[in-house]
Amino acid sequence: MTRSALLKSVILRAGKVLRKHFGKVGYRQKRRGDLLTVADLESQKTVLDAIRRSFPDDDYKAEEDEVKDTGAEYLWIIDPLDGTTNFAHGYPVSCVSIGVLKRGTPYLGGVYDPFRDELFLAQRGKGAALNGKRLGVSKTDIIKDSLLITGFAYDRAERADYYLARFKSFMTKCHDVRRSGSAALDLAWVAAGRADGFWEYELNPWDVCAGRLLIEEAGGTVTDFVGLPWNDWRSMGKQTVASNGRVHAEMIAILRSVK
Repeated sequence: MTRSALLKSVILRAGKVLRKHFGKVGYRQKRRGDLLTVADLESQKTVLDAIRRSFPDDDYKAEEDEVKDTGAEYLWIIDPLDGTTNFAHGYPVSCVSIGVLKRGTPYLGGVYDPFRDELFLAQRGKGAALNGKRLGVSKTDIIKDSLLITGFAYDRAERADYYLARFKSFMTKCHDVRRSGSAALDLAWVAAGRADGFWEYELNPWDVCAGRLLIEEAGGTVTDFVGLPWNDWRSMGKQTVASNGRVHAEMIAILRSVK
């Protein structure tokens, strides 16, 4: 089995875990606004068990505190349930997100939405697809005509004014702004052309690794807030601007204009 075949197989199996538990589980709070359910843990075990069986020498970094770091050529970055708050409240906007790095460079990416049965897959140099159909970003040229997506970090209660100032600046300049509660899905939807851009602070590598490759392979752009690419996977997500590429510079200018 190739790694791309394993990714497709295991992400679908992890999605079945989420469907099985949806509406039936409680949660505990890791920190304010950051929840954990049994579905997170079972989904993660499903993915890690498959990686250990098929590619025992590969490294992995999973959201729920499981890490193997030997310096292997391949590193799997796993979010077993992105959108846990939604999931815990019975709001069906969540997904499984898995990225694979090859010598530190995004190589494979998958995002699976089990509630819409939508599987987004990408491979470096081979494009991105949704349920087997080739993806391409939107062709919107200016923010004035754009639909954007964002999210708020876990420190949103303490920094509400800071985040809302940027939200207001975009909201007053574009068609509208959405907030789904799942950054991995947001990035997949930018790759699919359903939205023109996305921005968020303080995400983690498992939130964005797969979505980054989806967008880049669909023809879009992902950078930090000054327009620089992520050169180290450990810094992926701290500042995230993702777009169809056409509105990218304008998004960065808006972010930098708000003090």
